[in-house]
Amino acid sequence: MKIAAIDLGTNTFHLIIAEQAESEMKIIYKTNKPIKLGEDITKENKIIPTAFERGINCLKEFKATLDQYGVTKIRAVATSGVRSASNGKDFIDTVKEETGILIDIIDGEEEANLIYEGVKYSGAIQGKSLIMDIGGGSTEFIFCDKKGFYWKKSFDIGAARLMQKFFKSDPISLEDQEQIKIHLKENLAELIEFGKDFGATTLIGSAGAFETYAEVIDPAINIHEIPNSLIDIDAYHQLSKKLIGSSHQERSEIPNLIPLRVDMIVMASMITDYVLAELNLKTIILSTYDLKMGVLQKLY
Repeated sequence: MKIAAIDLGTNTFHLIIAEQAESEMKIIYKTNKPIKLGEDITKENKIIPTAFERGINCLKEFKATLDQYGVTKIRAVATSGVRSASNGKDFIDTVKEETGILIDIIDGEEEANLIYEGVKYSGAIQGKSLIMDIGGGSTEFIFCDKKGFYWKKSFDIGAARLMQKFFKSDPISLEDQEQIKIHLKENLAELIEFGKDFGATTLIGSAGAFETYAEVIDPAINIHEIPNSLIDIDAYHQLSKKLIGSSHQERSEIPNLIPLRVDMIVMASMITDYVLAELNLKTIILSTYDLKMGVLQKLY
């Protein structure tokens, strides 16, 4: 039997198809499209018409691929970009009408649950850890170990949302950076309070920006073939300093930094820096498995 998961993120739509055997699940197709559904979403809290159209056209392509592979079981989930938009339901209804794909709008708690399941499947969780999934609209945090999770929460501090609110200079000014740090401190107080008591030493980055960190630091890495990988923390700090201090043009010339992330990686780096410093985390591990793998796991 063939199963599939679709993850409608604020920036990127993902499709993953697996073949379900008795004892294992084999990935047979995987793709993502930079849809930018959350483009300008902070202005009127709406999916703008051009983004709406991009999303519909992408899902038409996904439907053709699902039919081509003969997928019999599918779950499509939408996260912050759709759930926070005033016309999110209109988008869901249009997708159903034009493609037949039924989309579940999941809340932040279920999103965190699915991320945990995906990361756990990657084998990245060894001891007390903090999983962080930096999306476009929201960022999820999960304190966990191999036995389970102990605290989880989704915050509306995604990279696209922060960029639209604070990124007003190029390179980003010290003043804008300070405003972001104040915003993070105000919004993440609960996370930091729990984290200091929990005592995690490892930050597990769930795909996305962390894949970019890994690929820029080590161009030889193939993130499509590994479930997890250690990211050298000193190399990360050097990269973060470079990303935050560089202009859009300078970042666009960095190998393995995809166009979608050229600016948002600055916001992702600032979130990562803040959490590493506040919780005194010593190790970074990339999990290439994330929410969409968690969705697949639940279907399996």
